[in-house]
Amino acid sequence: MPWTRDEMAARAARELQDGFYVNLGIGIPTLVANHIPPGISVQLQSENGMLGIGPFPEEGSEDPDIINAGKQTVSLLPTSSIFSSADSFAMIRGGHIDLSILGALQVAANGDLANWMIPGKMVKGMGGAMDLVAGVKRVIVLMEHTAGGKPKLLKQCTLPLTGQRVVDMVITDMGVFTLARRGPTDLRLIELAPGVTLEAIRAATEAEFTVALPAQAAAG
Repeated sequence: MPWTRDEMAARAARELQDGFYVNLGIGIPTLVANHIPPGISVQLQSENGMLGIGPFPEEGSEDPDIINAGKQTVSLLPTSSIFSSADSFAMIRGGHIDLSILGALQVAANGDLANWMIPGKMVKGMGGAMDLVAGVKRVIVLMEHTAGGKPKLLKQCTLPLTGQRVVDMVITDMGVFTLARRGPTDLRLIELAPGVTLEAIRAATEAEFTVALPAQAAAG
């Protein structure tokens, strides 16, 4: 069976390293806060002006004034700090965030990302994604593999781009891909979700990719 959203978030959390400053995008990426591996310390940052975001609060203990960029209630830690969004974007644009985990509408085989609008639909604003992909050291996309039965990992994005060649890794409910930002385009499948076959993921992916799976997984 493909990964659930929580399992996808847990897989993304395995990419965290001790001491990282990490920005979590809206949607599935917010679940990563609940799966920080034991033994490592990371600082979660939000564009609306928070550093040191804790996990989602238990029901009944929410504070409506403590929210992330997606307007979800979050918890504070003893080390948390709150500041203006201008300071928050200065951190992002200044290259002080090690990793950003974002959702996506589409990702292209060369690492192009589209995640901020669908033409014809009302958009409140582009948010901070364009700053994040330009100013953060590494970008991981966390998304479902298809939408309405149509692939989201494409040869070329058809929606307005957030950034060109900005994605380093894509984690979907079906598997994990890595991308090369520089040099020849190389979209590589490095991991399959349990129960997902190589044939199934090929059928659900428009983009061409190479296979770099462990021998047993590739054979299965």
